[in-house]
Amino acid sequence: MNELFVIIISAIFVNNFILSQFLGLCPFFGVSKKMDSAIGMGFAVTFVLVMSIMIIYPINLYILVPLGLDKFLQISVFILVIAAFVQLVEIVLKKLSKGLYKALGIYLPLITTNCAILGSAFLVLQKNFDYLESLVFAFAAGIGFTLALVMMSGVRERLDTAEVPKAFKDLPIAFITAGLMSLAMFGFLGIVKLG
Repeated sequence: MNELFVIIISAIFVNNFILSQFLGLCPFFGVSKKMDSAIGMGFAVTFVLVMSIMIIYPINLYILVPLGLDKFLQISVFILVIAAFVQLVEIVLKKLSKGLYKALGIYLPLITTNCAILGSAFLVLQKNFDYLESLVFAFAAGIGFTLALVMMSGVRERLDTAEVPKAFKDLPIAFITAGLMSLAMFGFLGIVKLG
C-alpha cells in the first residue's frame, strides 16, 4: 500500500508529465485558455490513459514479449490501442457534450499521438510495475495532467484581464507562466523517489 501511495504522489507532483517531464505540451497550451475545456481535456486524457494501460499491459506481457515482437510492434500496437480509446471519447463527447467537443477541437484527436499517454505506456514497462501499479500510475498521471491544465487555465483566465505588455500577450506569457509553474513543481523533487 505504501508503494502505491509513493506512485500516486510521484505521478501527480514529482514527475508530473507536463510540469516536470514536459510531455503533452500541445494540449496544455492549446486547451488551457478556458477552465471548462481544461477540465474536459483532463478527464479525457485520464480516461484514455487508464483504459489504454489496462489493455496495453496484458497485450505487451502476454503477446508481444513472448513472441519477440515487442521490439518491432510495440509503438504501433500502443498507438492503435490509444487511438481506439480516443475515438470512443470523441464519439461520446460528440453525443453528450457538443460544446465541450467543439471547445477541445483539434486537440481531442491529438490525444492519440500525445506523448504523455504513449510515454506512460513505456514508463510502466520501464519501471517494471505490476498490473495494479500500472493502473494506479496511469490514473495518478492523468490527475497530475488535469491538475496542471486546471492551474494553467486559472492563471491564463486572469492574465486575459491583466495588463500584459503587447509583446507578451497570449502564448509568450503562457510559456513564462508554465516555466514558473514548472519551477514550483520542482520544489517537490526529493520528496519521493520512484524507480
